[in-house]
Amino acid sequence: MNNNKAKRVHQVTWIGLIVNVLLTAFKILAGFLGRSSAILADGIHSLSDFITDVLVLVFVGISVKDKDEEHRYGHGKFETFATLLISIALLAVGVFIFTSGVSKIMQVIKGEVLEQPTYLALTAALVSILLKELLYRYTKRVGEEVDSSAVIANAWHHRSDAFSSIGTSLGIAGAMFLGESWRILDPIAAVVVSFFIVKVAFDLGVPCMHELLERSLPQETENIIIDLIESHPDVKFQHNLKTRKVGNIYAIDVHIKLDKNISFVKSHDVATEIEIRLRDKFGPKTITNIHTEPFEVKEGE
Repeated sequence: MNNNKAKRVHQVTWIGLIVNVLLTAFKILAGFLGRSSAILADGIHSLSDFITDVLVLVFVGISVKDKDEEHRYGHGKFETFATLLISIALLAVGVFIFTSGVSKIMQVIKGEVLEQPTYLALTAALVSILLKELLYRYTKRVGEEVDSSAVIANAWHHRSDAFSSIGTSLGIAGAMFLGESWRILDPIAAVVVSFFIVKVAFDLGVPCMHELLERSLPQETENIIIDLIESHPDVKFQHNLKTRKVGNIYAIDVHIKLDKNISFVKSHDVATEIEIRLRDKFGPKTITNIHTEPFEVKEGE
């Protein structure tokens, strides 16, 4: 399963990498020759896509490895770390596009006249929309099928580039066809798109920060875990529940109270049955640590 996942991740990422290399070169060239700051900024965005493709290839390849002596809980957090790096790259791109656009807008406010973009710049933006939207749909489908947060994050990076190119194409078209006074639309489009890119960066990065900082699973998930444990007929109650994520795997640590008179073997069997319940619900790789304790009824209870 791990080898198949790695193979599919590498395939979809290599396709994205090749497309991003070609788009980056085309858009940066079109930005200079086509006199468009918006498409140039868009080209820098595509360059960041290329970098994140490399990150996915490296870190997801590590994340699918089996646990070893130095990584007893597996390598799942390498994928989480890759997703965090992708979000940081997106944030940096968003800030760059914003500052570049604001700089151009300030030039117009000071009375400078921006150069008119050409059809080359508009063509580059339209080609980018088509290719990046196709890449988004393909990459997201593969990411969901192999359950890879890094691949899904990379898909959203493709989508952010598609939206970036939509805003870019509108700005370029307005600057081309509405006259000299409307050329400010080119950098305005870049600024608007930068806000979307920053939002996507936070949407991807914040959950990764929570996971890397060992945040517990959502309360609704913990409630499901509690129900699965306490519905076992031999469990009096559970306590000291601790949960977290290791990549795409849940880690569950819990203490359960059992009748003090049951045998050691029975106690072990109950713990094993609960482990099976949890793995049936959350996947065969779910990490469980179940500690059994004797339950005594105090006088007066």
